[in-house]
Amino acid sequence: MHREIAQFLRHLDAERNSSPHTLKAYREDLISLAEYLADESGEAPDPASITTVELRGYVAALAEAGFAKTSIARRLASVRSFYRFGQREGWAKANPAAALRNPRKSRKLPHFLTTDEIGRLLAAPPKKGKQGTRDRAILETLYSAGLRVSELVGMNDGDLDLEQGIVHVRGKGRKERLAPIGSYAAAALRDWLAVRELSPKEESGRAAPVFTNRFGTRLTTRSVGRMLEKYIATASLDGRTSPHTLRHSFATHLLDRGADIRSVQELLGHKSLVTTQIYTHVSTSTLRAAYERAHPRAG
Repeated sequence: MHREIAQFLRHLDAERNSSPHTLKAYREDLISLAEYLADESGEAPDPASITTVELRGYVAALAEAGFAKTSIARRLASVRSFYRFGQREGWAKANPAAALRNPRKSRKLPHFLTTDEIGRLLAAPPKKGKQGTRDRAILETLYSAGLRVSELVGMNDGDLDLEQGIVHVRGKGRKERLAPIGSYAAAALRDWLAVRELSPKEESGRAAPVFTNRFGTRLTTRSVGRMLEKYIATASLDGRTSPHTLRHSFATHLLDRGADIRSVQELLGHKSLVTTQIYTHVSTSTLRAAYERAHPRAG
């Protein structure tokens, strides 16, 4: 197998002009496989006879040894490239690595705020003045409806039904949904719309932007981010908090209080339930922490 590895590395160097760093990575990955197979069989492996089952064992051994999923995926990519070269050169009839999937990457749990922290954030905007009125309406709406910032700044007057407590949302991929908004958000929106002034450049009526800047034109997502940074500092919240944190908090709090995951999926506008399921992990970890604090025989 070492002869075929040397041929492959010469091919990468001469024909693909690979960098020394790339060549070193391929060499280490393939030598690692050769050594594993030699240890398993007690003899130098013949690359033409290596099976998918043997490669699956190699992947399992890497995982047991504590290799990161990204490292395992890189080694699999090296093996696939090696066998594609072997098929081209004629010493490999098939690519035994082609059937192997990369290990699924671990999804980071989203950062979210507790209900007390949400309360502090919503109370951060000044109670007087047009800007404070607008900012309070923004924060209340983001949290109440679980909106993305792009959905919030894209809202028009015609999208709001404050009597029914409903907002028409245009989400990703032109997907539309109806999102309920609570009484606090509805009241904050009424206060803001009563003092909002529109620039002559903006359309009036149903097409008028709900949230505007000091010039009376539609607010941008970047402006919302800057605004939130200011109130995060005022409320002494975790620096990881972003506009999307309010959406994470919305989903987590609903699930913590018994909402079913399908309903939360619809409220968030997720196409796949898998995307929503990450919030169940957050809720479970919260419940586990509470259990361990309270149960006398948990620890």
